[in-house]
Amino acid sequence: MQSTMRIRAAAVAVALGLFAALAGPGNARAEDAPPESTTVGDVTGFRAEGPVYRLSAGPAEARVSFVSEETFRIELAPDGRFTDPTGEDIVLPQGKAPRTRWKDRGDRYELSTDEVTLRAYKKPLRFALHRADGSRVWSEAKGLSWTGDTTVQTLARGAGEQFYGAGMQNGRGNTSHRDKTVQVAVDYNWNDGGHPNSVPFYLSSAGYGVFRNTYAPGTYAFTDPVTTSAKEQRFDAYYFAGDGAKDVIGQYTDLTGKPFLPPVYGMEVGDADCYLHNANRGERRTLDALKVADGYVENDMPNGWMLVNDGYGCGYEDLEETAQGLKDRKMELGLWTEDGIEDLAAQVKAGQRVAKLDVAWVGEGYKFALDGCKDAYKGIEDNSDARGFTWAPESWAGAQRCGVQWSGDQYGTWEYIRWQIPTYAGATMSGLAYTTGDIDGIFGGSAKTYTRDLQWKMFLGTTMTMDGWAPMDKQPFRHGEPYTSINRDYLKLKESLLPYQYSYAHEATKSGVGMVRPLVLEYPDDPKASTEAAKYEFLSGEHFLVAPVYQDTTERRDIYLPKGTWIDYWSGRTYEGPTTIDSYSAPLDTLPLFVKAGAAVPMWPGIRSYRDRTASSPLAWDIYPQGNTSFTLYEDDGVTRQHRDGKYATQRADVRAPVRGAGDVKVTVNESRGSFTGKQSKRPYEFTVHTGSEPRSVRLDRTLPRLTSEAAYEAAQQGWWYDRDDRGGVVHVKTAPLRTDKKFTVKLSGTSAVGGKKAAAAAVLSAPTGQEAGAGTPGQVQVDITAGSADLTDASVTLQVPAGWKSTPAKVPGRIPAGATRRVAVEVTPVKDAEVRETRLTALARYRAAGDARTTEQRLALSVLPPPPTGQAWASDLVWLSETNGYGPAERDRSNGESGAADGRTLTLAGTTYEKGIGTHADSDIAIHLGGRCTALTADVGIDDEINGYGEVAFSVEGDGKTLWTSPKLTGASATVPVDVKLDGVRQVRLKVTDSNGSKTGDHGDWAAAKFHCA
Repeated sequence: MQSTMRIRAAAVAVALGLFAALAGPGNARAEDAPPESTTVGDVTGFRAEGPVYRLSAGPAEARVSFVSEETFRIELAPDGRFTDPTGEDIVLPQGKAPRTRWKDRGDRYELSTDEVTLRAYKKPLRFALHRADGSRVWSEAKGLSWTGDTTVQTLARGAGEQFYGAGMQNGRGNTSHRDKTVQVAVDYNWNDGGHPNSVPFYLSSAGYGVFRNTYAPGTYAFTDPVTTSAKEQRFDAYYFAGDGAKDVIGQYTDLTGKPFLPPVYGMEVGDADCYLHNANRGERRTLDALKVADGYVENDMPNGWMLVNDGYGCGYEDLEETAQGLKDRKMELGLWTEDGIEDLAAQVKAGQRVAKLDVAWVGEGYKFALDGCKDAYKGIEDNSDARGFTWAPESWAGAQRCGVQWSGDQYGTWEYIRWQIPTYAGATMSGLAYTTGDIDGIFGGSAKTYTRDLQWKMFLGTTMTMDGWAPMDKQPFRHGEPYTSINRDYLKLKESLLPYQYSYAHEATKSGVGMVRPLVLEYPDDPKASTEAAKYEFLSGEHFLVAPVYQDTTERRDIYLPKGTWIDYWSGRTYEGPTTIDSYSAPLDTLPLFVKAGAAVPMWPGIRSYRDRTASSPLAWDIYPQGNTSFTLYEDDGVTRQHRDGKYATQRADVRAPVRGAGDVKVTVNESRGSFTGKQSKRPYEFTVHTGSEPRSVRLDRTLPRLTSEAAYEAAQQGWWYDRDDRGGVVHVKTAPLRTDKKFTVKLSGTSAVGGKKAAAAAVLSAPTGQEAGAGTPGQVQVDITAGSADLTDASVTLQVPAGWKSTPAKVPGRIPAGATRRVAVEVTPVKDAEVRETRLTALARYRAAGDARTTEQRLALSVLPPPPTGQAWASDLVWLSETNGYGPAERDRSNGESGAADGRTLTLAGTTYEKGIGTHADSDIAIHLGGRCTALTADVGIDDEINGYGEVAFSVEGDGKTLWTSPKLTGASATVPVDVKLDGVRQVRLKVTDSNGSKTGDHGDWAAAKFHCA
């Protein structure tokens, strides 16, 4: 493990050294005093040359060029000589310039199109932009200024003006940059606060955006005034005036390129590892990748592609056979370009369809990275009929047209999840439609962090899991149950949502706006959307709001829902925004996920791969009726470039429903327009319509048969079934195959908008956190039922439990008054051999309110506990409630090993060996159930002798959430520290070892002879 970490650190150091040598003007100044600044002076000359205008100010010269009615360019050359280091790299050829006009107003020149007027004040030269109606968009607080190596623009800041963009800004970006300073450069800091994949573009809530046309690093200070600088003695910026952020992003991507359309397999999860002579995994061959691919197939898990040489010096062999083997398993071959792309043509002809471009960040700066993206993308397309598909961790403006921007190498921790949430939605504000990070990072990780991270990343357009530097392989089936089943469910949920996500991918090629969005993009007038209140959530398209869990907990706090009706995806509960959910029950298998009322979501049900689709496969629509809404499905062959020649189809679904309460719901699926290879000429349709009220009838040209059970529904070719117990009440409808060139309407009569005929009368279930039960021991689960606007009668609560468990429904006597809460105790007995872990139960309440029979449900977490220890109990002999460890698993009666269990050495501290104890690698956290039966913990702690003096850690003992004992900082050379901690009454103890110097190298902390003294 130590050699592995040193190799990785050396590789990063090489990259950093190259960056320092090649960054040029981006290097820090060593001067004591700031360089002298010059501000542009008075206008001394003016020339108009069609849509181009020149203004002289002594030796300096400015040039204004109009690109469109709302887009123009300002350049300033302090010495009068214009240069453009970017050439044709970033800005694409544009259409015919607009008709412009100019006027001399005495104190200023006015340069105008029909949409905007740029004012060029004369004394001194200073610019201001106004719309055609005279309203100001922006104005310079002072003229452009420069030093020997920097140019600066200074803009007045509006009273409530907010700022976004600057590319991928780790840990931020989906909320406002106001009062913050962001760097626009490559820094190889891939953690919180870093800025990989920077873009020299920002946009303002005042309705404009600015793109600095340069490769030079910059600093954007959104203070008052706003100062934006670039490390070069030239100024070159494009300006966009729009109706809002989407319009501005659209104009920016008109200039620098629209996002590419990935192949469908590129939107499935990917897998990366080294398979040829992998020092971390033992001797392997490239064809061994197929055994891992088999793991996905055998576990019924989607996977779209595999990088088979992802590791320094890895290489590959048997490429054609590997590519064909992956295709046979419904996957594509990818390669890491450690050695450049000179062999790309042959590799693509052998079957490569994905190129990961880490090599680009050790080349000659930003241009090298951008050229690598473009050349690899083109190489795939020149040598196959596939679409270009690349990944890069350090790129620049323009890369959105050829690749996925990836945030680099990180550790799988809760903190990693936290700061990634705002990162990718924020990058969308810079026209980056596909940004992502590895599931659970590339280093470290745990079963829980992997599962939690995978959940929310299924709502990104692209993502992958990477193995080579982790303590164990990171495929989603590696941690066993319950993690494998949870991961499978979310992977297959993403697979079913591909029609929705792919439609947004196509939309991005037209609008420039990616699917993953900060709330402020859709709710610009919401005062909380740009603040910390919305920082740790995002929108996936317009219809899904995702609020990931980023702590080791079973609840998510402070979820902000903007204006509108929002539906809990799992329970069907409705919320009226704007509102904040203070506490949301989120067992390990539950991602806090909400759907906007009015949504009509196209889905592919029940598939592992998009290749599972056949001519007779159904298209499903998941519908949350409210008012009149629609969604347009986009379809093509998913793989080739024929869509660029018009070979694609669109099909719009229109939903007509009451805005609130009772009424009919109509779903019209219009004819599919367009054609492509493999298009279905007819197909069956399925609908899940979330009404909360049972319809009288369902018609499709004629009345469809009403079915009375799920089994009858599954067996029928067409018909409908109302499942009262499904998420508050869902109408399930299926049709026989219907022609796709003919529209049809499904009408649900006598039903309601989402939420039911009397939505306010709906009851709500909740449950206290921290509930526990012993394996094989009768217990109770507490559930709270709260009445809505009407009294509840005939209420009962049932628990849906795992197989083999027993539970008795609880009847609620009498009436629950409107607004009142009644706590109900439901009997439950876990099976005798129930695993000691968190288990998700679902509480279902049936009741009557306001004359209707209703249901409501709620997921909750129950901890299954082992018997408490008795007598003198070694910590290494007990069942652990949970265990996280910095490298590999924590070891019982051994020192920390490598990637597997029981591969450590004898526990040894300061020359003394121990037969019993726990070997860890910081950061480590082990939770043990004591049940209040123990009085003390004794142990000897320190860094294991095998480390030879390396490392620096601190040990601590927590009881029921309180810190009971903390060691001093210990190194590999420190003396052994004895532990004797009182535990009277403590129900749960946590043994923690934390890294105390940030290196995570050599941090092998031992809890030697750890023993609990119990009754």
